[in-house]
Amino acid sequence: MEIITQFVRTNKNNTAQKLVTEKLELITKHFDWVIRANVIFKEDKGTYGKGKICEIILSCPGVLLFASADNESFEVAIAESIRDLEIQLHKRKSELQTF
Repeated sequence: MEIITQFVRTNKNNTAQKLVTEKLELITKHFDWVIRANVIFKEDKGTYGKGKICEIILSCPGVLLFASADNESFEVAIAESIRDLEIQLHKRKSELQTF
């Protein structure tokens, strides 16, 4: 699986990049049909949310899966996004098995 990481309105964070890479590699062990992951880290100091945003888009056969989380640290935002994606992947896998 190809992993593309971008940092928008924030400095590059090697710890967050390494963590998201490790988590996504674990996902591909269970769901080997995931083709690509686009990860976007943003820092938003607006009036809502907590400021550290992690968005992950997974390219799978026939569909794109998306998850986003806004938290106080990138690490927690990554964990929330990955958890949301795993739920979507399990649902997609069960849909594929019915065909």
